[in-house]
Amino acid sequence: MGPKALSQVLRRVEFPGVDENLLVGFDKADDAVAYKLQGEQVIVQSVDFFTPVVDDPYLFGQIAAANALSDIYAMGATPLLAMNIAGFPTCLDNQILEEILQGGADQVANAGAIIAGGHTIEDDEPKYGLAVTGVVEHNNLITNSGAQVGDQLILTKPLGMGVMTTAFKGGIAEVDGNSLAVKAMATLNNKPVELMHKYNVNACTDITGFGLLGHAWELATGSGLEVTIYANQVPLFAQAKEYAALGLVPEGAYRNQDYLQKQVEFGVKINEARKDLLFDPQTSGGLLISVAKEDAADLLSDLYQAGLDDATLIGQVTGTGPKIKVRDEGN
Repeated sequence: MGPKALSQVLRRVEFPGVDENLLVGFDKADDAVAYKLQGEQVIVQSVDFFTPVVDDPYLFGQIAAANALSDIYAMGATPLLAMNIAGFPTCLDNQILEEILQGGADQVANAGAIIAGGHTIEDDEPKYGLAVTGVVEHNNLITNSGAQVGDQLILTKPLGMGVMTTAFKGGIAEVDGNSLAVKAMATLNNKPVELMHKYNVNACTDITGFGLLGHAWELATGSGLEVTIYANQVPLFAQAKEYAALGLVPEGAYRNQDYLQKQVEFGVKINEARKDLLFDPQTSGGLLISVAKEDAADLLSDLYQAGLDDATLIGQVTGTGPKIKVRDEGN
């Protein structure tokens, strides 16, 4: 569901109950919920599932699991338990579902967590994802609402996954395990989290269905600040740039753009294809990290050493807001 429709639904639903131990809930636009247990331990929970973005069922399971786990990582937490959520048509061979679940199980194992159960239903098309539980010490909990003026913004994966999956589904681009976009979608966001706690990281969010600008807007509103993105510094998949220039853009990008049209101020030199990619809905995208200026270079260096070659400084928190400015020049 697009951000505009979702916000309209949620504002009309009453969710009773107030608990002082609920640190992050409906009052925030974070990636997961956070609840303080006894002492300083905080439990972090999230759920995410979707229809296939690639034809290979095992690979789809891996990508869906990585996407669901990312919500836990974005809050600085370590995943512990996961539960499968699957919808599957009776007209398909059950072996396909087995491969999807195996892909998810292997990915959860890669994260050092355990799949402890789940729920399946019959559905018209395959759907798969996870409900995930993680833990973090209270002082290490990271939300999307703590950014500070002067923070530098680091993005850990390139954009363009929505455009690429549209090309995959249309048979325009070949999809296999060697595709850069597929590799990125199947890559866990655990390595950045291992490094973030070393530095003054004030806010973080993962980039998924609302696109870079949608999630940057949540960070801006949560923090009450102005965020500036330097469009020419944002890493993009090369093929995605080509396809976006041809107009091969998913519908979700236009929904995101419609929702944010009054909140984003674009520089005059930014072309339409690049704008579309900034709104492009991502599947298992990277983390957007808001880190203190004095720590940005060291964090970026550590990310490179950890093998995250695409990690890039793409902007900064520039003043009071909330507002998003997109500029073509660097900082």
